[in-house]
Amino acid sequence: MEKIAIIELNEKALKLTIYKISNGKSMIALSKTENFELGKNLDRDELINPNLKNEMLEITKIYRKMIENYSVSKIIAVSTNVILRARNYRGFLDEIYNNTGLNFVILSDEDYIKTLFNSVINSIDSAKGVFVHIGAYSSYLVKYNRRAILGSLVIPYGTFNIADDGTSYDDILAKLKKTVVGGVANDIDEDCKVVGTGDTFIAIGRIAKKIERYPLDVDNNYQLSAETANKTYDFISGLELEKIKKIKGIDFEDADKILVGAALIKAIFELTGIKEITISTANLRSGLLQVNVLNATQEKFNDLLSNSLDNYYEFNNDEFSINQNVYSMASILFKQLKVMHKLPRYYVKPLRIASFMYDSGRCINSENYSKFGFDKIVYSELAGVTHRELLLAGFICLCQNLDDFSLNEWIKYKSILTEEDLDAVRKLGIIVKLAVALNASHKNLIQDIVCDILGDSIIMKTVVEGDATFEIIEGMKVAQDYKKVYKKSLQII
Repeated sequence: MEKIAIIELNEKALKLTIYKISNGKSMIALSKTENFELGKNLDRDELINPNLKNEMLEITKIYRKMIENYSVSKIIAVSTNVILRARNYRGFLDEIYNNTGLNFVILSDEDYIKTLFNSVINSIDSAKGVFVHIGAYSSYLVKYNRRAILGSLVIPYGTFNIADDGTSYDDILAKLKKTVVGGVANDIDEDCKVVGTGDTFIAIGRIAKKIERYPLDVDNNYQLSAETANKTYDFISGLELEKIKKIKGIDFEDADKILVGAALIKAIFELTGIKEITISTANLRSGLLQVNVLNATQEKFNDLLSNSLDNYYEFNNDEFSINQNVYSMASILFKQLKVMHKLPRYYVKPLRIASFMYDSGRCINSENYSKFGFDKIVYSELAGVTHRELLLAGFICLCQNLDDFSLNEWIKYKSILTEEDLDAVRKLGIIVKLAVALNASHKNLIQDIVCDILGDSIIMKTVVEGDATFEIIEGMKVAQDYKKVYKKSLQII
């Protein structure tokens, strides 16, 4: 296992992220952010003033010590091209190099787009689409298909420079119209998924969730509608700046930038005519990791969920882990019990997550792990899965123990889940519990299951390699819960 450090300098902050890398998989080991008003400083003076320069230099020295303490084998240091606005940028970067050995590479717009694109396509399940990134001084519209960029448009406006003279929304709309209309935006069709990235989209998405009382606090894959975006802009524009600063969950230091960001998003909806934007938490650092490290050690993958689950397993397994066996057995049971549960294929993905991560709550409580698996799954940052599918997987994991299920907890998510889902999670929870029991000795002895339905009973015939007596004994302990949910007696032979 090696460790990779990525340092990013942008208009607002200097960020350090250290990743653990193993078999082409990654996990964040450390993440630090120090905020600086570099953008404001450059807008005012076109220079990095001595005080700011010294502060940033001290932080890079601290970051360098952290990197050494973590025994990092590779360092990637980049700066967005905002640094080029400083007339003394070269001297500043040379000073950092002379004091720390960190050699910052300045990313062009093209480099930034390609790097961010690698992060976007690995965060949202979308084979064809357009992603929109709102930056500080530039924004981007990028059309893609099957992991290839088809075209891109650089818009010379962002949250820092489009409204620096106090322009109104109409002025912002007019400025964007000059560059957006006639560009990539005209190629957006009904099959294109539109994805929004960057701090602006995440911040507006968080406020939008509060406005519509969205019950799930997950940023990635949140669906922001045009209607909700308009409501969010109206809400923010009616607040004083001090009140905007107090909105929880917002990282922006400048309230006026949030208002400008909301205006930009509203304008994008209006100019393109799209109905919905999927918000992605993709960022430059994860893109840099993908481009510089992971792409060289793993094949390209189209199934984002498989990659996410494998990534989870890489850092959460030991010699006793049976997650893959439980998932395989749950899949067999789902097919064999089709006549009993009568659930459509939509539930295969949530079942897959819940069975693969059936014991994810073990790090909190090793005995009653199913109870704590809900939060682990829902906030696992799995890619290629909707919010509804995440919630279903969490409740399926919880329903391994039916006594842990709370209808009051379920009602919290009634705006996302359906009545059919309530029946499904109980049935699938029993399937997961049974799959765990049929792998009791951790030896994968039961290769297949064949089910016969006889009146009020179901007989499960096991196809085994070895003595599966213990598995059958453990499986029969699930019979009581099985009858409670499926209304039939269970016999395993």
